[in-house]
Amino acid sequence: MWFLDPATGQNTFGVGLGTLILAVNVVLLSGYAFGCHSLRHLVGGFRDELSKNRLCYSSYRCVSCLNRRHMLWAWMSLFSVMFADLYVRFCSMGLWSDWRIL
Repeated sequence: MWFLDPATGQNTFGVGLGTLILAVNVVLLSGYAFGCHSLRHLVGGFRDELSKNRLCYSSYRCVSCLNRRHMLWAWMSLFSVMFADLYVRFCSMGLWSDWRIL
């Protein structure tokens, strides 16, 4: 996130393509992890009557929403990890350069 400005020789803050790729990677991995069956059990599935505890019920509903597309989250996060890994590796080897967006 720190780019060398060729005109001044100073490092300046910026957003590159790699920043966006890694941010998307975090979002997809979080969607996969937070939609997990075990998390759904931890936030409220252990109760016999979810409706008696409002916080557990709303948490259970939120996680259940992500859980409906759990396989989609799994595949998308798998490919995002693969692409992010390749992107970082190719940038570190000098094959690709990280394009500055902002």
